[in-house]
Amino acid sequence: MELKPETELLVQEEIQRGHFNSVDELIVQGVHAWREKHHPGPAQAKPRKRLYDLLTRAPFGGSELTIERQKDYPRQIDLG
Repeated sequence: MELKPETELLVQEEIQRGHFNSVDELIVQGVHAWREKHHPGPAQAKPRKRLYDLLTRAPFGGSELTIERQKDYPRQIDLG
């Protein structure tokens, strides 16, 4: 496989920075990223709806439901 000098420099920089351990690893990660971007799986195909959105829009919207988020308080943790 032949690489342009600028591509080879880019690859070597990424390996030296510790982002990848080898050229092979960089190529495999690149192919996986490309596939994920261009052929998303079922979980990525549709954005998930939030419960709040479900309850505030039709058919539940305007049904006088009181939707308030309960505040998160720090929990006490017994370490001993």
